[in-house]
Amino acid sequence: MNRRAFLLTAPALVACTTDRRPRLNVFNWSAYIDPAMLQRFQQEFGVRLRYGTYESNEEMLARIMSGNSGWDVVFPTHSRLSPLAAHGLLAPLDQRRLSALPNLAPRFQAPVWDPTLRWAIPYMWNGTGIAWNSAQVAAPTTWAALWQASLRGRITMLDDPEDVLGACLLKLGFPFSSTNETQLRAARAEAISQKALLRAYLNADVRDQLVSGDVLAAQLWSTTTAQAIAGNPALKFTWPNDGFPLYCDCAAILRESPRQDLAHHFLNFLLRPEVAAANAKVAATATAAGVGQNTTDPVLYPPDEIYARGFWPPPLPPAAQRYRDRLWTEIKSA
Repeated sequence: MNRRAFLLTAPALVACTTDRRPRLNVFNWSAYIDPAMLQRFQQEFGVRLRYGTYESNEEMLARIMSGNSGWDVVFPTHSRLSPLAAHGLLAPLDQRRLSALPNLAPRFQAPVWDPTLRWAIPYMWNGTGIAWNSAQVAAPTTWAALWQASLRGRITMLDDPEDVLGACLLKLGFPFSSTNETQLRAARAEAISQKALLRAYLNADVRDQLVSGDVLAAQLWSTTTAQAIAGNPALKFTWPNDGFPLYCDCAAILRESPRQDLAHHFLNFLLRPEVAAANAKVAATATAAGVGQNTTDPVLYPPDEIYARGFWPPPLPPAAQRYRDRLWTEIKSA
């Protein structure tokens, strides 16, 4: 299960086969848009939407890699954009058709993964840190807090190799996205040594265990933590001092799409202030559109001095990714 799977999935919009309106095919993460905004787009532009959802980048990639998927708009995480573009799967954006681009928050107007916004517009974002119960745990400051023997059996880590290996690397003072085999083997050893303390590797499933107090500290995404805090105000979130990853899901147009103009209209629509705010509220996550942000929430929108400690993981070389996947298998089976 990924960071969105515990949310209710927005109903797919299915049009009657006799509907003669132009059709746009949108493939998005589950529970990641306000269904009322989908209806609004249909009515305003006189179109019908075929709207499908997925639960992971891998699921989405499996559907579009043939270049003949039938989808027009997809929402890959930022680190997937470069590989998708390199494989010729993305259409370059025509910024003349995107009049609402200035509505992006300043930090997303020239993101490091796509400085000219050639391939996609930033949509929603989140980061990984430590969720903890302030009624029973001292405030953590670094990733090492998740190795406390006193919390044995009441700690969880994400069921995600990038985040777990990354936290182990940061704890050791190495780069989160290291491809150095010596450093990665050291991270593997850290993860294996931690297993005796862990309750489980869990993603969004840990939310209810945090709320109930069964879990006292967890490596967790900011979005899921915000949901948990709504159920238990004693819960807090720490952005570790030794660094943390940030992830942005972006709206992109597939090169295979014969509906480039309509697809650009949809991306521009997502950047409208009221649309961005509605989508962020329904998804309970942080929007990249500055006009739709509720910046009073430090979990979803960390202050600049905290945000500066974060980083956007780049895509890894295939060989490094395979090596990390192998280490993850060894960690899980140890």
